[in-house]
Amino acid sequence: VHGGLSQSMLSPFELRQKIRRQEIQTPTTGFCPGFNQANLVILPKDVAPMFSKFCRMNKTCCPLLLELGEGEVAPSELAAGSDVRTDLPRYRVHQDGKFVEEVFDITTLFTADMCSFFIGCSFSFERALLSAGIPVRNIEQNKNVSMYNTNIKCNPCGPFSCQMVVSMRPIPQHLVDKAIQITSEMPQAHGAPVHIGDPKSIGIEDLNCVDYGDPVTIFPGDVPVFWGCGVTSTVAALSSGSGQVITHSPGHMFVCDLDD
Repeated sequence: VHGGLSQSMLSPFELRQKIRRQEIQTPTTGFCPGFNQANLVILPKDVAPMFSKFCRMNKTCCPLLLELGEGEVAPSELAAGSDVRTDLPRYRVHQDGKFVEEVFDITTLFTADMCSFFIGCSFSFERALLSAGIPVRNIEQNKNVSMYNTNIKCNPCGPFSCQMVVSMRPIPQHLVDKAIQITSEMPQAHGAPVHIGDPKSIGIEDLNCVDYGDPVTIFPGDVPVFWGCGVTSTVAALSSGSGQVITHSPGHMFVCDLDD
């Protein structure tokens, strides 16, 4: 996914500067261990209040870290000197609910009537798992995390209605309880798992067929553990089917100055 240990030792500011210069365009899992990462949704101001309410009604998958008002581009509360238009490795542009293109900079696309939402990410709890001796297979395998659509319904709000997206990490059976305990204390990073074990019971037929990210190898003795995923916010934003929506590309997050 990225270039090894030296990259993980970058400070969040250094990483964002490299991303702004388009020197790094890869998923951000494993970067800046110990610092919060965030999903991004940018949408028109007329639907922003209802989208904010949707996030508050679905905190497990959409823990809201920060809202920026119309035309604002500097999420200073999360990261000094940052710019929402340039500081994520990849963005996805959507029109009327349909994917249009993936880009590395949205300066020419961002308009004065757009509002930005930063939503917590499970990458933020990976250091805590590693520090407790729990392996994080996607980092070990130099891959993006595995993400899937499910049959778990979110609470609808106005024009926004969707089913939950989850991330999956294989956890050794004897460490599952510890992983639950650690992540349950980090609600800004989705908190405790929403499901453990059989993927078919939440509508996932084949773990090798990811909807987003990369398939991760599950070793003997591992159990699939599923957390709410901020990509849910993208699916929700697109469910309204109208206007231009800009999001992060799955796995390509905004890295904050805030520690976990």
